[in-house]
Amino acid sequence: MSHVVLVHGAWAGPWVWDAILTPLRAAGHTPHPLSLPAVGAWGEDDVTVDDVAGVIADHVTELDDEVILVGHSGGGIVVTQVAEILPDRVTGVAYVAGMMLPSGVDFGMLCNGLGLEPPVGISAWLEPTDDGRGTVVPPEAGAAVFFHEASAADAIGAARRLVPQLETARLMAPTWTAERFGTVPRLYIEAALDRSVPIATQREMQRLTPGASVVTLESDHAPQLSASGELAAALVRWCSSLA
Repeated sequence: MSHVVLVHGAWAGPWVWDAILTPLRAAGHTPHPLSLPAVGAWGEDDVTVDDVAGVIADHVTELDDEVILVGHSGGGIVVTQVAEILPDRVTGVAYVAGMMLPSGVDFGMLCNGLGLEPPVGISAWLEPTDDGRGTVVPPEAGAAVFFHEASAADAIGAARRLVPQLETARLMAPTWTAERFGTVPRLYIEAALDRSVPIATQREMQRLTPGASVVTLESDHAPQLSASGELAAALVRWCSSLA
């Protein structure tokens, strides 16, 4: 039916989508779990939101059928920017506990606007990389903040797979317009037990960027692990409705 481009968040990788691939294929969709630049390793130059979105946009332009974007966590910033670049190629955009941010607003600004005392979520536990340009999530913090509703084995395994992240490719803000991104159908999948992107911030993003259909999951920040069946069903249902 459609190509479903899956975009991971900070410190993660395409592996976060592993449990979702088979249900998407079974429903007739073709999943594309992609890797983002500046995750795991980087060069001397900083990486901007345009650089990251450009990688995904280049992949989208090579596909020959309907394209649906799905962004997890900070990957939400990326899919927003891609939909702004290619509104005529993108059939829909879904956010999984994702950053569906207003134009020009980053996550820190959103939290400040809500009066949340910093640091919010995983930020309290981040450690700098040797070059000072990136951050690392200690495995214990990853398991406790990102994956706490998954089984112990899954939580520990996922936390150990997290890699360093370049900060300029994480602390990003999308720039979008109502005439382009604003015309693309959207789905927001809430993670009600999220300790990283708290539910208050998820709902504030929905208020500030209205128009998305909403599904609520009783999951942590990574429903791909802790509520994979429910997440897959919600994505398949929505993607198939767009086809």
